[in-house]
Amino acid sequence: MHIAVGSGNPVKRDAVARAHDSATVEAVGVESGVSEQPVGIAETVEGAETRAANALAATDADLGVGLEGGVARLPDTDGLWLIMWAAATDGERWGRGSGPSLRLPDAITARVDAGEELGPVMDDVLNEDGVAESQGAAGALTGGVTNRTEALRTAVAGSLGPFLTAHY
Repeated sequence: MHIAVGSGNPVKRDAVARAHDSATVEAVGVESGVSEQPVGIAETVEGAETRAANALAATDADLGVGLEGGVARLPDTDGLWLIMWAAATDGERWGRGSGPSLRLPDAITARVDAGEELGPVMDDVLNEDGVAESQGAAGALTGGVTNRTEALRTAVAGSLGPFLTAHY
């Protein structure tokens, strides 16, 4: 299977490769069609779907996969949450899956609520460059128990279900 990932970010490419280790995975830089910092589940899913469709259209792949990280206020919970969604399409069918959700610390929430994007905030808080291309907020906020690649891999695995099993 040939899968086109709608991003040039190596973490997103690796997440797809780990979710389907027998596939050929091609990274394709495409637009998400949503804001740089998606807010809410709907905008985050829309970004993933748009990336998947654009990646498929730009290649001769069997599947297009899009991944999008966002922030959201979740029902019946306090705080702002980091959320991750993946979408996969063959041009006719769709699969969607989410990764873990992590509550953001109040100081980070305040900065994101003020309009800053999570990636640069994490760079600043950790005094590192390119956190989004390495451990991600998921790695930093779990003390390395998970990382961005693994969190996104889980979302991709969920999105691939309709293409890997007959249960759908």
